[in-house]
Amino acid sequence: MSNTLPNMNFDEMFKSSADEVKSSKRWWFGIALAGVTGGAAVVLSVVAAPFVAPALRKVCLPYVPASSTQLENVLTALRLTTARSVVDLGSGDGRLVIAACKQLGVGGVGVELNPWLVLYSRLRAWREGVAALTTFTTSDLWKFDLRCYDAVIIFGVQQMMEKLEQKLDAELSCTSAVIACRFPLPNRLPSRTIGSGIDTVWLYTAHSHNTAHSHNTAGSHNTAHSHNTAGSHNTTDSHNTTDTHNTTDTHNTAHPHHTTDSHNTADSSNKAS
Repeated sequence: MSNTLPNMNFDEMFKSSADEVKSSKRWWFGIALAGVTGGAAVVLSVVAAPFVAPALRKVCLPYVPASSTQLENVLTALRLTTARSVVDLGSGDGRLVIAACKQLGVGGVGVELNPWLVLYSRLRAWREGVAALTTFTTSDLWKFDLRCYDAVIIFGVQQMMEKLEQKLDAELSCTSAVIACRFPLPNRLPSRTIGSGIDTVWLYTAHSHNTAHSHNTAGSHNTAHSHNTAGSHNTTDSHNTTDTHNTTDTHNTAHPHHTTDSHNTADSSNKAS
């Protein structure tokens, strides 16, 4: 029996093994790259979704940080009130609530739909040393109860202001203040207007609400007064009559009747003479 080994090309064997190793490494690299890319896409989607979601709502309230001028105007408006508890609807990164608590010593609540901004606001409040005075909550502003707050801050859009005004009227007390930024409330007269352009801030108080109501009432009263005056211009006592239309008409009807009787008596007297 022959004990000789078959001739083998060791160079070819080593080369083949090296190619297999390289191919395996490329395969694992491709798998890792796909995993990292897919994971990054998932993370990016999770992070970006809360920022994109407002654009899909019926009323879009995007995250637009307040400028330094807007911030100062809001603080100026707050100083004109006696508010001790403030809520910011759509608080974003929390800068308004934090500034109000830090500079005015009030208690502040931020209502924000984006959970990442809520987490950032809490961290920022802790860094600024006002974590004990602030609360940031992930909530829909339309479902948030406003009844226990002295002042409401809103950086709104024009499409939402009328509906928001109805919510404010239903939930706030008559002494609560409202600070609107960028767009005013459509049916109230502000007690103060601070700033100009996109930095304008409108302050609404109980006085401004009553002023708007009085303005409408006065308009109706003047109209009624003009109507009564026109209807009773022949009566010398028309200004002493009541504002009730029926009473005025009855008075006007009776008075000319007596006037006519007096006139006829005078004519008879003259004829007798």
